[in-house]
Amino acid sequence: MIINKSNLSSLYTGFNAAFKGAFQAAEVHWPEIAMKVPSSTREEVYGWMGSFGVIREWIGPRHVNSLSAHSFTITNRDFEATVAVHRNDILDDRYGVFKPVFEEMGYNARLHPEELVMGLLADGFTAECYDGQPFFDTEHPVTKADGTTELVSNMADGSGPAWYLLDTSRAVRPLIFQEREPYTFESKTDLSDDNVFMNNEFLYGVRARANVGFGLWQLAYGCKVDLDTAAYAAARAAMMNFKSPEGRRIGVKPTTLLVPPELEEKALQLLNAQQNASGASNVWANTAKLIVSPFLSA
Repeated sequence: MIINKSNLSSLYTGFNAAFKGAFQAAEVHWPEIAMKVPSSTREEVYGWMGSFGVIREWIGPRHVNSLSAHSFTITNRDFEATVAVHRNDILDDRYGVFKPVFEEMGYNARLHPEELVMGLLADGFTAECYDGQPFFDTEHPVTKADGTTELVSNMADGSGPAWYLLDTSRAVRPLIFQEREPYTFESKTDLSDDNVFMNNEFLYGVRARANVGFGLWQLAYGCKVDLDTAAYAAARAAMMNFKSPEGRRIGVKPTTLLVPPELEEKALQLLNAQQNASGASNVWANTAKLIVSPFLSA
C-alpha cells in the first residue's frame, strides 16, 4: 500500500470497523446490575444516597428528606489501550494480520466496565459506601424517625467463595457506572507525527474516562457462606425486610444472583433444577436470574 493521507484514512476506517464490530457483539451483564450515570465534570457528587422517597400520608406540613445527608463523590479515571503498527507492515500490505488485534481491543473495551463493576462488587466487603461502612457489612447505621440508630446487616460472613443477591428491578441500582467520556477508537497517523518520524510506527488506541461506585447497600446482599437453599432463603428474607429510615419496608425484591465460576454448578442446581437432591420440588427454581462472572473470582 502506498502510504499517503487517503490510504491511511481508509486503513483507519477498516480498523475502526473491526473495533466497533467486536465492541457491539460482546456480551456484558453490567447494565443489569449497575445504573449508568452520565458525568459532565471531573467528579460527581451523589447527594441522594440514603433517601428512598417513601410515600406517606400527608398530615400537617410535608416531611422533607435532605438529599445531602449521605452524599459521596465518584471521581472519574482515565483508561487507555494503545498498539503500534509498523510503517513497513502497511507498506508491505500486511495490515490484514492486525484486524484481530483491533477486534480484541473492541471486545476488551466493551468488557472493561464489566471488569470495573464486578471488581467493585467483589471488593464490597472492605470498600466503603455512602454511610461510611463497607458496602457489605453487619452494622449499617440507620437513623429511625424517633432519632434512635439501628444497625442493619446485608451480609453473611464465612470462608467460602462470595456470592451476591441483588435487587435490580428499580431505577436505582446497587452499583453505579459513571461515564465522562465513552470508549473511543482513535489514531495518531499523521506523517509528521513524532511516532512516525522517530519510530516508524503508526499508533492506534482506545481511550475512556469513567469510574464506578456503590449505590444503595439495601439493594444487595453479600454472602461468604455455602451457597445452599438455607443461605439463599435467609438472604432473600433479610433483603425483603429492609426498611427506610422511617421504619417502613422499602419493597426490596431480590431478582439477580451473581456467582463466580466456582459456584456455577451450585447456582444452576439452586435456580434451574425442578427437584432438589431428595427428589422434592425445588421451591427456589426460577426465583432469580443467574449471572456467572469470571471477574468475581478471587
